Amino acid sequence: MNIKEYEASYEGDQRANKQYKVYRVLHDKAWHCRDCEYEHVRTTQIAGSGGIKGLRNGTKKRDGLEIESENRFCNTCNTITRQDRWTGGFIEAIPVGSFPAKFSEKVFKIFNYKDVVEMTKRPSSHLTIDHKLPRLRWDTKAEKFQNNYTGMTEQDIRKHFQLLKKSNGAVSHNLLKSRACEKCYKTGRRGTPFNIRFFYKGDVLWEPSNKKESSGCIGCGWYDFAKWRNSLNKCIDEIIKIKSELKNETK
Repeated sequence: MNIKEYEASYEGDQRANKQYKVYRVLHDKAWHCRDCEYEHVRTTQIAGSGGIKGLRNGTKKRDGLEIESENRFCNTCNTITRQDRWTGGFIEAIPVGSFPAKFSEKVFKIFNYKDVVEMTKRPSSHLTIDHKLPRLRWDTKAEKFQNNYTGMTEQDIRKHFQLLKKSNGAVSHNLLKSRACEKCYKTGRRGTPFNIRFFYKGDVLWEPSNKKESSGCIGCGWYDFAKWRNSLNKCIDEIIKIKSELKNETK
């Protein structure tokens, strides 16, 4: 897809389409501040599906955009802000649909309405159903499976989903994961939840040459937080055991 074809896909609704207005800001391929450059869009969710995320994912009729995001100094705000830049590249579209109500209810019940990070029971409105495999890493086969909500068993759901806390005025674990995954996709360096440099498989470097190879996510805490925490605790227990044995040998 080229720029002319991409812009033509919005034909007829450019004036009302907020996503298109965000695209027009990014069109020049320069860095743009989320805090001060989108007032005309009239939305506080620039990072969401109506903005950056939606442009990345694309739709059935248009490709996704390759967008970089990082914290940079803004001369207008005179502070460090979150900024985005379109590289000019297009990526395979990953259309996003909302979870069916019955599927959402099933997921909440399976995980007992507990967010996986803090293990705190919360109302469903305070939780996000998270695909463990980030959309950035989806290929056509993964997309088909990840969206097959009616065909998923409880075992499938436990394997491929987790519950993350929404912001609700505090830190959003879903946002922290998204930023870590964006950085990993861009730099090849995997995420370290809360700056804890532990991986239950592999190390900080993304190993597969193919960016859509899902096995590269295994071992990262953001990919499967429950398994990551359990593996970390197991390592800690082993260290304590070894230290205790060494202490007894010296007596």
